[in-house]
Amino acid sequence: MPKQVKVGDKASVTKAFTEADVKQFAEISLDKNPIHLDAEYAKNTIFKQRVVHGALVASLFSGVIGMDLPGEGTIAMGQTVKFLRPVFIGDEVTASVEVASIVEGKPIVVLKISGTNSKGEVVIEGEATVRV
Repeated sequence: MPKQVKVGDKASVTKAFTEADVKQFAEISLDKNPIHLDAEYAKNTIFKQRVVHGALVASLFSGVIGMDLPGEGTIAMGQTVKFLRPVFIGDEVTASVEVASIVEGKPIVVLKISGTNSKGEVVIEGEATVRV
């Protein structure tokens, strides 16, 4: 059962993305774009190296929302994200969730979501709407 939440509540999780994570996500998602999997190909892109799938980075929010804030039993209703910087294999990302608003009289919570790398740079940001 999700805990009671209030505007301003925050939670986060940190994960370093590994080679195995990227390969497994490529298999699950069927996104085998060489920018994620082929180092030689990636050398000739604007990033000069392989990048972690944006959807894989965004998936960290699911863990925070479903396990911590609001917590177990939470149902996702929608999510928007902007990918601001690339995440490279080996990069550590902290995904943070903050309660932005609560719909009065309804079990609906709007969350501000953001992810930062170990340099403190925002790599992803957006909003999620959930039912608690």
